Amino acid sequence: MAGSEQNDTPIDDRRQLIDYLASGCKPKSAWRIGTEHEKFGFRLSNHNPLPYDGPNGIRAMLEGLRQFGWQPIMEGENIIGLSQDGASITLEPGGQFELSGAPLETLHATCAEVNTHLAQVKQVASELDIGFLGLGFSPLWTRAETPVMPKGRYEIMTRYMPKRGTLGLDMMYRSCTVQVNLDFASEADMARKFRVGLALQPIATALFANSPFTEGKPNGYLSFRSHVWTDTDPDRSGMLPFVFEDGFGFERYVDYALDVPMYFIRRDGTYLNCAGMSFRDFMDGKLPARPGDRPTIDDFMDHLSTIFPEVRLKTFLEMRGADAGPWDRLCALPAFWVGILYDNHALDGAWELVKGRSSEF
Repeated sequence: MAGSEQNDTPIDDRRQLIDYLASGCKPKSAWRIGTEHEKFGFRLSNHNPLPYDGPNGIRAMLEGLRQFGWQPIMEGENIIGLSQDGASITLEPGGQFELSGAPLETLHATCAEVNTHLAQVKQVASELDIGFLGLGFSPLWTRAETPVMPKGRYEIMTRYMPKRGTLGLDMMYRSCTVQVNLDFASEADMARKFRVGLALQPIATALFANSPFTEGKPNGYLSFRSHVWTDTDPDRSGMLPFVFEDGFGFERYVDYALDVPMYFIRRDGTYLNCAGMSFRDFMDGKLPARPGDRPTIDDFMDHLSTIFPEVRLKTFLEMRGADAGPWDRLCALPAFWVGILYDNHALDGAWELVKGRSSEF
């Protein structure tokens, strides 16, 4: 969900990281729904992808949306996103245009938010010769034809990705998703939802499969996007078998996260390359990029955002397995998961169906 607050509390011990994840526990009355989706922009006149700069580019789209009350998010001299009332608009590496919705009370509210956003985007885009496409993978453009957004974190990731798999750059630059972010009441509730979410994620992938074309041709997959994830940095993606082990909870996820190699840290508004370094070393003041420096909760939050399993834990749970799609599917995906995970009878029934298969993950 959009709108995470900054937290520069220094980390003195591992317990703080566990407590940070546990701080997401909340009563059912406070549970919310956050929908995120991405889409590909292109020129209507020639079907080329959108560059960042120029009179009809991504920057112009972001500037145009400010008429609706969105506030700019800057990195240096570049506008790289927008924020408003707990929601944000951000850019993925290849210019994929993302709405990270606010935490809202009902499916109707999150769907209305999506509809309002798309109407605003359509109004601005129509004035700029821009169209948007809801698919899970870029259907036409090669990686070389895909623009690069001016964000420091992506520059670091782009250099590191080819070292850990062959399709990581395709994930970054040529894929789009729709996901929903959901709350939990307790550690036990988190573990149960995490397990069911992981076990059923392949079903969501199949139901929302929407990426059969690559570079203008059928690629042999219903969801090429999901195939891309099978060869994208195994240190930080895929299924998580340990989630199904006895005793799984916040502490076990922290241990997993600490063992995922870092990408970067932010200092004074600049991303510093820490690719492949250890967050455990960082906690001991032994980060090669910043000897003697120690992390804050903000650093841990950044690190969590660079871990990409099919279900991701922050202070909420992210369901991440679906391809992006057309207007109606952007509301269907949160409905699918809310119906299963926010109803105790449905959640119990789902677990009964999948618990015997947990060893397969």
